[in-house]
Amino acid sequence: MSRAVEESNRRMLRARDAMDRAYAQPLDVAALARMVHVSEAHFIRTFRATFGETPHRYLQRRRVERSMFMLRESARSVTEICFAVGFTSLGTFSRTFREIVGQSPSEYRASGPGAGPAPTCFAMAWTRPSSFGEARGGAR
Repeated sequence: MSRAVEESNRRMLRARDAMDRAYAQPLDVAALARMVHVSEAHFIRTFRATFGETPHRYLQRRRVERSMFMLRESARSVTEICFAVGFTSLGTFSRTFREIVGQSPSEYRASGPGAGPAPTCFAMAWTRPSSFGEARGGAR
């Protein structure tokens, strides 16, 4: 791997880490692009080439992952969780959750823990959605 590719990967990792820290905030592609010193269009293309999904889809999946935890571990309403993880519309949250997980947030919560006696790290890896849209049989 060339030095330029390594540097580009480091920059994309830095942007992804920033998204992970501020997942509940609105996505600001311009600010992320400035952070890694590239144009917005180049940032989106490079992020997708590096991680296999656009920044928007990555953030949606990250928000859904967090909401999965909150649905299982808290008694907060689906609406409260929707807004807590950064969605601004319950409809968009429910649709996106179903696309990624394969069931509605309420169905997911009602399905119970399902992890059994497995260590937490295995349970988290097993329930983590791998990419946007896979639950329906294909990437978007």
